[in-house]
Amino acid sequence: MKKQTMQVAFSAVIAALATVVMALAGIIPVATIALPALSGLCVIPVVYEFGVRWGFGVYAVVSVLSFFLVADREAALMYIVFFGYYPVLFAYFGHIRRRWLRVLVKLLVFNAAMALETLAALFVLRIPWDALFIDGVWGIPVLVALFNLLLLVYDYTIPGLIVLYGRRIHPHLEKLLRLR
Repeated sequence: MKKQTMQVAFSAVIAALATVVMALAGIIPVATIALPALSGLCVIPVVYEFGVRWGFGVYAVVSVLSFFLVADREAALMYIVFFGYYPVLFAYFGHIRRRWLRVLVKLLVFNAAMALETLAALFVLRIPWDALFIDGVWGIPVLVALFNLLLLVYDYTIPGLIVLYGRRIHPHLEKLLRLR
């Protein structure tokens, strides 16, 4: 019983931290993409300590809280549609042996999520259609290319953060919480 209580408490603290990071999007409006990405990285300790199931639980809690509490609706949508679950799915993507196929699958998931986010922004959040055409018709392909580059950089940082967590923070946390 004590172990499950620790799992719930630790996951709740991480969910609260991720929600606070998401709430900052209302204060820092230029961080519509950066804060959901940073908030998504908060789930790494939960997945490392307790597994993917707990990671998806934290994602669900933060998604609901962000939907109701975050002032920047587009930032909340970015978290819900992609950045919240991607670090949890990262564990599954590692099982794909061929690197080119793994990158292709990640790009397909990302582009499908961004297409869904764009449709939701247009039809649910009522963002004007003209907002998509920054710098004319060429703005959309340039934006898609920059977002894909963003994914590759984000994806490149996750393994380093996992290793950093495992080497620096996990041993201290394990002693503190006596998880194993």
